Amino acid sequence: MNPIAKPAAGPGATTGPKALEKKHTVTLIPGDGIGEEIADQVVRIVQATGVSLGWDRQLSGHKAQAKTGSALPPALLDSIRTHKVALKGRINTPIGTGYESPNVQLRKILNLYASVRPVKNIAGLRARFDKIDLVVVRENTEDMYSGIEHEVVPGVVESLKIVTEAASTRIARFAFEYAVKYGRRQVACVHKANIMKMSDGLFLTCCRNVAREFPQIAYREVIADSACMQLVLNPYAFDVMVMGNLYGDIISDLCAGLVGGLGAVPGVNVGDGLVVFEAIHGNAPELEGQDLANPLSLLIPAVHMLDHLGESDAAARLMSAVSAVLVEGKALTADLGGTAKLSEMAAAIIAKLPAAGRS
Repeated sequence: MNPIAKPAAGPGATTGPKALEKKHTVTLIPGDGIGEEIADQVVRIVQATGVSLGWDRQLSGHKAQAKTGSALPPALLDSIRTHKVALKGRINTPIGTGYESPNVQLRKILNLYASVRPVKNIAGLRARFDKIDLVVVRENTEDMYSGIEHEVVPGVVESLKIVTEAASTRIARFAFEYAVKYGRRQVACVHKANIMKMSDGLFLTCCRNVAREFPQIAYREVIADSACMQLVLNPYAFDVMVMGNLYGDIISDLCAGLVGGLGAVPGVNVGDGLVVFEAIHGNAPELEGQDLANPLSLLIPAVHMLDHLGESDAAARLMSAVSAVLVEGKALTADLGGTAKLSEMAAAIIAKLPAAGRS
Protein backbone atom coordinates (compact mmCIF):
# COMPACT_ATOMS: atom_id res chain seq x y z
CA MET A 1 0.00 0.00 0.00
CA ASN A 2 1.58 3.26 -1.13
CA PRO A 3 1.28 6.42 0.98
CA ILE A 4 -0.59 9.32 -0.60
CA ALA A 5 1.59 12.01 -2.08
CA LYS A 6 0.64 15.51 -0.96
CA PRO A 7 1.59 18.01 -3.68
CA ALA A 8 0.93 21.73 -3.43
CA ALA A 9 -2.47 21.37 -5.11
CA GLY A 10 -3.71 19.46 -2.05
CA PRO A 11 -3.51 16.01 -0.45
CA GLY A 12 -3.94 13.26 -2.99
CA ALA A 13 -4.26 15.69 -5.89
CA THR A 14 -2.64 15.14 -9.26
CA THR A 15 -2.70 17.65 -12.07
CA GLY A 16 -1.08 18.22 -15.46
CA PRO A 17 0.85 15.46 -17.28
CA LYS A 18 0.98 13.11 -14.28
CA ALA A 19 -2.82 13.08 -14.07
CA LEU A 20 -3.00 12.06 -17.74
CA GLU A 21 -0.89 8.97 -17.03
CA LYS A 22 -3.57 7.60 -14.74
CA LYS A 23 -6.22 5.18 -15.98
CA HIS A 24 -8.90 7.59 -14.73
CA THR A 25 -8.78 11.24 -13.72
CA VAL A 26 -11.55 12.66 -11.56
CA THR A 27 -12.31 16.22 -10.53
CA LEU A 28 -12.18 16.38 -6.72
CA ILE A 29 -14.23 19.13 -5.07
CA PRO A 30 -13.81 18.88 -1.27
CA GLY A 31 -16.37 21.60 -0.51
CA ASP A 32 -16.69 23.63 2.68
CA GLY A 33 -16.35 22.87 6.40
CA ILE A 34 -15.27 19.29 7.07
CA GLY A 35 -15.11 18.62 3.33
CA GLU A 36 -11.35 19.05 3.06
CA GLU A 37 -10.46 16.49 5.72
CA ILE A 38 -13.09 14.00 4.56
CA ALA A 39 -11.83 14.31 0.99
CA ASP A 40 -8.25 13.64 2.16
CA GLN A 41 -9.29 10.41 3.86
CA VAL A 42 -11.55 9.27 1.01
CA VAL A 43 -8.67 9.76 -1.44
CA ARG A 44 -6.50 7.71 0.92
CA ILE A 45 -9.08 4.89 1.06
CA VAL A 46 -9.77 4.82 -2.68
CA GLN A 47 -6.03 4.77 -3.41
CA ALA A 48 -5.75 1.69 -1.18
CA THR A 49 -8.05 -0.25 -3.54
CA GLY A 50 -5.26 -0.18 -6.11
CA VAL A 51 -7.28 1.62 -8.80
CA SER A 52 -5.14 3.84 -11.02
CA LEU A 53 -6.88 7.13 -10.32
CA GLY A 54 -5.71 10.73 -10.63
CA TRP A 55 -7.35 13.61 -8.78
CA ASP A 56 -7.73 17.11 -10.18
CA ARG A 57 -8.46 18.96 -6.93
CA GLN A 58 -10.49 22.16 -7.32
CA LEU A 59 -11.30 25.01 -4.96
CA SER A 60 -14.96 25.81 -4.29
CA GLY A 61 -17.29 27.44 -1.79
CA HIS A 62 -16.19 30.08 0.73
CA LYS A 63 -12.49 29.84 -0.09
CA ALA A 64 -13.12 30.10 -3.82
CA GLN A 65 -15.52 32.99 -3.28
CA ALA A 66 -12.87 34.89 -1.32
CA LYS A 67 -10.10 34.12 -3.80
CA THR A 68 -11.88 34.34 -7.17
CA GLY A 69 -15.19 36.07 -6.50
CA SER A 70 -17.13 32.90 -7.30
CA ALA A 71 -18.04 29.82 -5.28
CA LEU A 72 -17.77 27.88 -8.57
CA PRO A 73 -14.68 29.22 -10.36
CA PRO A 74 -14.28 28.67 -14.13
CA ALA A 75 -11.34 26.29 -13.47
CA LEU A 76 -13.66 23.97 -11.51
CA LEU A 77 -16.28 23.90 -14.26
CA ASP A 78 -13.63 23.38 -16.95
CA SER A 79 -12.17 20.48 -14.97
CA ILE A 80 -15.52 18.67 -14.79
CA ARG A 81 -16.13 19.23 -18.50
CA THR A 82 -12.67 17.83 -19.26
CA HIS A 83 -12.66 14.77 -17.00
CA LYS A 84 -16.42 14.03 -17.25
CA VAL A 85 -16.56 12.65 -13.67
CA ALA A 86 -16.38 14.51 -10.36
CA LEU A 87 -16.47 13.62 -6.67
CA LYS A 88 -17.87 16.50 -4.66
CA GLY A 89 -18.27 17.38 -1.00
CA ARG A 90 -21.00 19.70 0.19
CA ILE A 91 -20.60 23.40 -0.62
CA ASN A 92 -22.16 25.71 1.94
CA THR A 93 -25.36 27.51 0.97
CA PRO A 94 -26.16 30.80 2.74
CA ILE A 95 -29.61 30.65 4.33
CA GLY A 96 -32.05 33.48 3.71
CA THR A 97 -29.52 35.87 2.17
CA GLY A 98 -26.40 35.75 0.03
CA TYR A 99 -25.59 34.04 -3.25
CA GLU A 100 -27.54 31.22 -4.88
CA SER A 101 -26.79 27.70 -3.66
CA PRO A 102 -23.57 26.63 -5.46
CA ASN A 103 -24.82 23.03 -5.36
CA VAL A 104 -27.94 24.00 -7.33
CA GLN A 105 -25.98 26.41 -9.53
CA LEU A 106 -23.52 23.68 -10.52
CA ARG A 107 -26.36 21.43 -11.71
CA LYS A 108 -27.84 24.24 -13.80
CA ILE A 109 -24.57 25.39 -15.37
CA LEU A 110 -23.54 21.85 -16.38
CA ASN A 111 -27.12 20.80 -17.16
CA LEU A 112 -26.94 17.90 -14.70
CA TYR A 113 -30.62 17.34 -15.23
CA ALA A 114 -31.08 14.07 -13.33
CA SER A 115 -30.40 13.45 -9.66
CA VAL A 116 -30.29 9.75 -8.84
CA ARG A 117 -30.37 8.56 -5.22
CA PRO A 118 -30.08 4.77 -4.87
CA VAL A 119 -31.45 3.91 -1.44
CA LYS A 120 -30.20 0.58 -0.04
CA ASN A 121 -29.28 -0.75 3.37
CA ILE A 122 -25.59 -0.97 4.24
CA ALA A 123 -24.70 -4.03 6.30
CA GLY A 124 -23.80 -2.98 9.82
CA LEU A 125 -25.49 0.42 9.67
CA ARG A 126 -28.48 0.60 11.99
CA ALA A 127 -31.69 1.50 10.13
CA ARG A 128 -35.45 1.63 10.55
CA PHE A 129 -36.02 -0.96 7.81
CA ASP A 130 -34.13 -3.89 6.31
CA LYS A 131 -33.79 -4.93 2.66
CA ILE A 132 -34.71 -1.52 1.27
CA ASP A 133 -33.92 -1.17 -2.43
CA LEU A 134 -35.48 1.84 -4.16
CA VAL A 135 -34.29 4.71 -6.34
CA VAL A 136 -35.33 8.37 -6.25
CA VAL A 137 -35.00 10.15 -9.61
CA ARG A 138 -35.32 13.92 -9.28
CA GLU A 139 -35.52 16.57 -11.99
CA ASN A 140 -32.56 18.80 -11.23
CA THR A 141 -32.82 22.02 -13.21
CA GLU A 142 -36.15 23.79 -12.71
CA ASP A 143 -39.30 23.69 -10.52
CA MET A 144 -39.03 25.83 -7.34
CA TYR A 145 -35.24 25.67 -7.62
CA SER A 146 -35.29 28.00 -10.61
CA GLY A 147 -34.68 30.68 -7.97
CA ILE A 148 -37.01 33.23 -9.58
CA GLU A 149 -38.38 35.36 -6.74
CA HIS A 150 -39.40 38.96 -6.28
CA GLU A 151 -41.22 41.18 -3.83
CA VAL A 152 -44.59 42.14 -5.29
CA VAL A 153 -45.27 44.80 -2.65
CA PRO A 154 -43.61 45.25 0.75
CA GLY A 155 -44.34 42.14 2.81
CA VAL A 156 -45.45 40.02 -0.16
CA VAL A 157 -42.94 37.80 -1.96
CA GLU A 158 -43.66 35.71 -5.03
CA SER A 159 -41.62 32.62 -5.93
CA LEU A 160 -42.15 31.12 -9.37
CA LYS A 161 -42.34 27.39 -10.04
CA ILE A 162 -41.07 26.68 -13.54
CA VAL A 163 -42.09 23.41 -15.19
CA THR A 164 -41.45 22.73 -18.87
CA GLU A 165 -42.58 19.93 -21.13
CA ALA A 166 -39.02 19.38 -22.36
CA ALA A 167 -37.45 18.93 -18.92
CA SER A 168 -40.37 16.89 -17.58
CA THR A 169 -40.31 14.52 -20.55
CA ARG A 170 -36.53 14.19 -20.31
CA ILE A 171 -36.54 13.19 -16.64
CA ALA A 172 -39.48 10.82 -17.11
CA ARG A 173 -37.67 9.08 -19.98
CA PHE A 174 -34.50 8.93 -17.89
CA ALA A 175 -36.41 7.19 -15.08
CA PHE A 176 -37.95 4.60 -17.39
CA GLU A 177 -34.69 3.96 -19.23
CA TYR A 178 -32.97 3.55 -15.86
CA ALA A 179 -35.64 1.04 -14.83
CA VAL A 180 -35.09 -0.97 -18.02
CA LYS A 181 -31.29 -0.84 -17.77
CA TYR A 182 -31.18 -2.02 -14.16
CA GLY A 183 -34.03 -4.52 -14.27
CA ARG A 184 -36.42 -2.55 -12.06
CA ARG A 185 -40.10 -3.44 -12.02
CA GLN A 186 -41.98 -0.16 -11.53
CA VAL A 187 -41.84 3.62 -11.91
CA ALA A 188 -43.97 5.82 -9.66
CA CYS A 189 -44.61 9.45 -10.62
CA VAL A 190 -44.82 11.66 -7.52
CA HIS A 191 -46.81 14.87 -8.01
CA LYS A 192 -49.25 17.38 -6.55
CA ALA A 193 -51.42 17.83 -9.62
CA ASN A 194 -54.55 17.79 -7.49
CA ILE A 195 -53.56 21.30 -6.32
CA MET A 196 -51.06 22.62 -8.90
CA LYS A 197 -53.13 21.55 -11.86
CA MET A 198 -51.08 23.32 -14.52
CA SER A 199 -47.46 22.92 -13.37
CA ASP A 200 -47.66 19.49 -11.76
CA GLY A 201 -50.38 18.62 -14.24
CA LEU A 202 -47.86 19.13 -17.06
CA PHE A 203 -45.27 16.99 -15.27
CA LEU A 204 -47.86 14.24 -14.76
CA THR A 205 -48.94 14.35 -18.40
CA CYS A 206 -45.33 14.02 -19.55
CA CYS A 207 -44.81 11.00 -17.29
CA ARG A 208 -47.97 9.37 -18.65
CA ASN A 209 -46.88 9.95 -22.23
CA VAL A 210 -43.44 8.42 -21.62
CA ALA A 211 -44.91 5.50 -19.66
CA ARG A 212 -46.78 4.39 -22.80
CA GLU A 213 -43.41 3.83 -24.49
CA PHE A 214 -42.39 1.32 -21.80
CA PRO A 215 -45.26 -1.18 -21.40
CA GLN A 216 -42.87 -3.67 -19.75
CA ILE A 217 -42.49 -1.34 -16.73
CA ALA A 218 -45.41 -0.98 -14.31
CA TYR A 219 -46.46 2.65 -13.83
CA ARG A 220 -48.29 4.32 -10.97
CA GLU A 221 -49.00 7.84 -9.74
CA VAL A 222 -48.78 9.01 -6.13
CA ILE A 223 -49.61 12.40 -4.64
CA ALA A 224 -46.53 13.77 -2.87
CA ASP A 225 -47.87 13.89 0.68
CA SER A 226 -49.36 10.41 0.34
CA ALA A 227 -46.02 9.16 -1.00
CA CYS A 228 -44.30 10.37 2.18
CA MET A 229 -46.80 8.54 4.36
CA GLN A 230 -46.57 5.35 2.30
CA LEU A 231 -42.77 5.42 2.42
CA VAL A 232 -42.65 5.37 6.21
CA LEU A 233 -45.37 2.73 6.40
CA ASN A 234 -44.29 0.40 3.60
CA PRO A 235 -41.27 1.50 1.55
CA TYR A 236 -41.21 -1.89 -0.16
CA ALA A 237 -44.15 -0.75 -2.30
CA PHE A 238 -41.79 1.53 -4.25
CA ASP A 239 -39.08 0.79 -6.78
CA VAL A 240 -38.11 3.77 -8.99
CA MET A 241 -39.71 7.10 -8.08
CA VAL A 242 -39.60 10.10 -10.43
CA MET A 243 -40.53 13.64 -9.41
CA GLY A 244 -39.83 17.34 -9.68
CA ASN A 245 -37.02 19.18 -7.96
CA LEU A 246 -38.61 20.21 -4.65
CA TYR A 247 -40.39 16.93 -3.96
CA GLY A 248 -37.21 15.11 -4.92
CA ASP A 249 -35.15 17.06 -2.43
CA ILE A 250 -37.56 16.29 0.41
CA ILE A 251 -38.38 12.67 -0.46
CA SER A 252 -34.79 11.63 -1.14
CA ASP A 253 -33.81 12.79 2.36
CA LEU A 254 -36.81 10.98 3.84
CA CYS A 255 -35.71 7.81 2.06
CA ALA A 256 -32.16 8.23 3.38
CA GLY A 257 -33.64 8.19 6.86
CA LEU A 258 -35.08 4.74 6.16
CA VAL A 259 -31.61 3.23 5.71
CA GLY A 260 -29.58 5.01 8.39
CA GLY A 261 -29.25 8.65 7.39
CA LEU A 262 -27.86 10.96 4.74
CA GLY A 263 -24.38 9.47 4.95
CA ALA A 264 -25.72 6.15 3.71
CA VAL A 265 -27.03 7.46 0.39
CA PRO A 266 -25.02 8.89 -2.51
CA GLY A 267 -26.01 11.83 -4.64
CA VAL A 268 -25.46 11.11 -8.34
CA ASN A 269 -26.04 14.05 -10.69
CA VAL A 270 -26.20 13.07 -14.35
CA GLY A 271 -26.01 15.18 -17.50
CA ASP A 272 -25.08 14.52 -21.09
CA GLY A 273 -21.71 12.82 -20.72
CA LEU A 274 -21.07 14.27 -17.24
CA VAL A 275 -21.60 12.68 -13.81
CA VAL A 276 -21.00 14.36 -10.44
CA PHE A 277 -21.04 12.09 -7.39
CA GLU A 278 -21.64 14.09 -4.23
CA ALA A 279 -22.10 14.04 -0.49
CA ILE A 280 -25.67 15.07 0.27
CA HIS A 281 -25.46 16.55 3.72
CA GLY A 282 -23.92 19.46 5.57
CA ASN A 283 -20.53 20.92 6.19
CA ALA A 284 -20.50 20.59 10.04
CA PRO A 285 -18.23 23.62 10.56
CA GLU A 286 -18.26 22.90 14.30
CA LEU A 287 -16.20 19.75 13.59
CA GLU A 288 -13.78 21.34 11.15
CA GLY A 289 -10.14 20.53 11.76
CA GLN A 290 -10.84 18.10 14.62
CA ASP A 291 -10.54 14.80 12.73
CA LEU A 292 -13.99 13.77 14.00
CA ALA A 293 -16.14 13.68 10.86
CA ASN A 294 -17.79 10.55 9.46
CA PRO A 295 -16.22 9.62 6.08
CA LEU A 296 -19.26 7.76 4.73
CA SER A 297 -20.93 10.89 3.34
CA LEU A 298 -18.29 11.11 0.58
CA LEU A 299 -17.06 7.51 0.66
CA ILE A 300 -20.38 5.97 -0.41
CA PRO A 301 -20.54 8.29 -3.46
CA ALA A 302 -16.93 7.28 -4.18
CA VAL A 303 -17.98 3.61 -4.24
CA HIS A 304 -20.63 4.41 -6.86
CA MET A 305 -18.09 6.49 -8.77
CA LEU A 306 -15.73 3.51 -8.97
CA ASP A 307 -18.55 1.37 -10.30
CA HIS A 308 -19.36 4.03 -12.91
CA LEU A 309 -15.70 4.06 -14.00
CA GLY A 310 -15.85 0.33 -14.64
CA GLU A 311 -13.94 -0.54 -11.46
CA SER A 312 -16.68 -2.81 -10.14
CA ASP A 313 -14.29 -5.13 -8.31
CA ALA A 314 -12.74 -2.23 -6.40
CA ALA A 315 -16.21 -0.84 -5.64
CA ALA A 316 -17.39 -4.20 -4.26
CA ARG A 317 -14.22 -4.65 -2.18
CA LEU A 318 -14.54 -1.16 -0.76
CA MET A 319 -18.20 -1.68 0.15
CA SER A 320 -17.27 -4.98 1.79
CA ALA A 321 -14.62 -3.20 3.88
CA VAL A 322 -17.04 -0.47 4.94
CA SER A 323 -19.61 -3.04 6.05
CA ALA A 324 -16.96 -5.05 7.91
CA VAL A 325 -15.95 -1.99 9.92
CA LEU A 326 -19.57 -1.09 10.66
CA VAL A 327 -20.43 -4.64 11.75
CA GLU A 328 -17.34 -4.91 13.95
CA GLY A 329 -18.14 -1.55 15.55
CA LYS A 330 -14.66 -0.90 16.95
CA ALA A 331 -13.58 2.04 14.78
CA LEU A 332 -16.66 4.19 14.35
CA THR A 333 -16.94 7.96 14.65
CA ALA A 334 -19.10 9.53 17.35
CA ASP A 335 -22.20 9.97 15.17
CA LEU A 336 -22.10 6.22 14.51
CA GLY A 337 -21.90 5.43 18.21
CA GLY A 338 -18.12 5.08 18.53
CA THR A 339 -15.15 7.11 19.69
CA ALA A 340 -12.80 6.82 16.70
CA LYS A 341 -11.39 9.73 14.78
CA LEU A 342 -12.02 10.18 11.07
CA SER A 343 -8.47 9.08 10.23
CA GLU A 344 -8.81 6.02 12.48
CA MET A 345 -12.04 4.91 10.80
CA ALA A 346 -10.37 5.40 7.42
CA ALA A 347 -7.42 3.26 8.51
CA ALA A 348 -9.78 0.55 9.73
CA ILE A 349 -11.59 0.48 6.38
CA ILE A 350 -8.26 0.19 4.54
CA ALA A 351 -7.22 -2.66 6.83
CA LYS A 352 -10.43 -4.54 5.95
CA LEU A 353 -10.05 -4.18 2.18
CA PRO A 354 -10.04 -7.61 0.51
CA ALA A 355 -7.36 -8.27 -2.07
CA ALA A 356 -8.22 -7.58 -5.71
CA GLY A 357 -10.49 -10.24 -7.16
CA ARG A 358 -11.72 -11.31 -3.71
CA SER A 359 -14.83 -9.18 -3.26
